[in-house]
Formats: sequence, structure tokens, C-alpha cells
Amino acid sequence: MNETFVALRRLRFAAMVVAGLAVAVVAALLWSGEAWAYLLAVVFVLVAAIALWVALWTPHRSSIERLYADGALVPAMVSEAEPSGVVLLALVDVAEPDAPARRWALVTRKVRAVGPHAPKPGERVPSVAVRTDRAPRQVGERWQLVTAMPIAWATRDTTVIDRAAAAISEIEWRLLSDNLELASRVRRTATKRLLLDPDQLPAGLD
Repeated sequence: MNETFVALRRLRFAAMVVAGLAVAVVAALLWSGEAWAYLLAVVFVLVAAIALWVALWTPHRSSIERLYADGALVPAMVSEAEPSGVVLLALVDVAEPDAPARRWALVTRKVRAVGPHAPKPGERVPSVAVRTDRAPRQVGERWQLVTAMPIAWATRDTTVIDRAAAAISEIEWRLLSDNLELASRVRRTATKRLLLDPDQLPAGLD
């Protein structure tokens, strides 16, 4: 099961609930006829509008085919196995799409299952990068947030998965493997992301 799709469906449902509650509050405030209630009603109208926008925006983003088509192929590895699932460590480019240079980072994601992959540290899990915000431009160190979505969530055909793994350069796999012990440090960050020092990257990683 594609956990990214499930999360987006939950987001849409939550947005619809919030919009409904906000509309109900607006109606109650207007019914009261109090002067202060009209001002507060304006606030809840804005809340309802934002929630409705999220509810309408989510289906546009929740197409599985679109997410895989738009996402860049990235290496990810199982960093640790837990009773409730596994933690993936991925190597992704988090620079803005039109940035003059790539900006590499390690990101983590806790998932319940990774299809046919073995839930053991070091297991290669080819994935695609899914951007989770749409900031129009980079501001200082505020790069776009990115998470990894395993190819195995789209197919259980091991031939397809193996081809995806082979399409990722060995330099990227090696860099990820060499930094596997940093997964716990990445998980402690607020964004589940750790920028890598460009000066410490191996030759050939462009």
C-alpha cells in the first residue's frame, strides 16, 4: 500500500472536516447578531476558505502516476528495523528546480512496509523524491522539503525494482551506505533532513 497516497487522503478528509466546522461556526456567529461576532466570523470564513483550498488541492497532488512521473529517482536504504516498520534513509537533491547547483541532503522516513524488500539495515530501496512544499524560491537555507516514496509501493515486479536500483549511480549508493549511521541524527531534526557539506562529497556526484 502506498503510504503517501493514504496520508494525502487523510489530509483531504481532515481539511473537509475543518471547513465544515468553520462554516458552522460562521453561521452561529452571524445568527448571534453581536457586533464582535461579525469580526470573528471573518476569521472563520478565511479558515474555511483555506481548508477548502487544501481539500481541492489534495486530489491534484494525490495521483500516484503523477507523483512517480514528477519525482526524481533517488537511492534509499533501510537504516533500521522496528516492530512497527522500518526507517528509510534517502539521498536527495533538495535544491530548487531552477537552482544553478545541486544541493544534496539525507532525509529519513518511517514506513510500515517496503514491499518485497528485506527489512534489514543496508537493504537498497530505490525510490522517487516527492516534494512536500511548493515554496516559489529558496530563502537562505530554506530548501524545499522532500521525502522518499519507494518504487515498491507502485509495483511488486522485482525486475522493475532491480532496473530502478541499477539506474542509480553506484557513487550515490556508496555515499548513502557510508552515511547510514547518520540516520538517527537526521531523525532528530525537525525537518527529518540533514544537508551534506558540498566540499565533502565524492568526485563524480553531480
